[in-house]
Amino acid sequence: MINSYVALDLETTGLNPSTDRIIEIGAAKVINGIVVSTYSTLVNPQIPISFRVNQLTGIDSQMLENQPLIQDVIADFVKYTEDMPILGHNVIFDFSFLKKAAVNNKLTFEKEGIDTLKMARRMLPHLEHKGLEFLCSYFSVNPENSHRAMDDAISAMRIYEKLYELNRKDKGFLETIKLNYSAKRDTSITPAQTSYLTKLVIHHSIVMQAEINSMTKSQASRMIDNIISEYGKIIC
Repeated sequence: MINSYVALDLETTGLNPSTDRIIEIGAAKVINGIVVSTYSTLVNPQIPISFRVNQLTGIDSQMLENQPLIQDVIADFVKYTEDMPILGHNVIFDFSFLKKAAVNNKLTFEKEGIDTLKMARRMLPHLEHKGLEFLCSYFSVNPENSHRAMDDAISAMRIYEKLYELNRKDKGFLETIKLNYSAKRDTSITPAQTSYLTKLVIHHSIVMQAEINSMTKSQASRMIDNIISEYGKIIC
């Protein structure tokens, strides 16, 4: 069994790391099977939290208003993980969001991983569901606040331990998997786009869902095109 790793979970605004954003990071550093430290922070995504995400996580927009931006915490988190593998339930999902954030901030983030979801699918094919919450119930693991990053990270760690107790001879406990996600660095919105988009929003009395200065160049371009298509250009 690999007994030194960083157990990890994220909460996000959606499922696509190219367009959605991190709202919470939770991690526990495990050395020789013992949690030696934890890392937990909310993250301001600079967009409103949807009703669905609020119902799932209990996190709302007001809770995130004064929290750090991802660019303010990603370097510290990359440093926190050191050269250790990361463990998670469907760990490639969490890795993809962090890799995207790292690339956007000119950081290198290459990792080996331990995926408890893949292990559960292989070792428990008879179970109807393999989600983290279901496995916590199956193994009598207390999930605490399910769908909050820190508690889900700890739950994934506990599930890993339970799977090991179930079949210690499984070769999957002796190796990690290479986490591969290709991320391109986003280009920030240009001053010209910022100026024109601001004028369009004011002119047409549009309520923006995202803070303009948080948008990428391509997102701003699409937004400008969509506004002009629906409302028309600014007529002087």
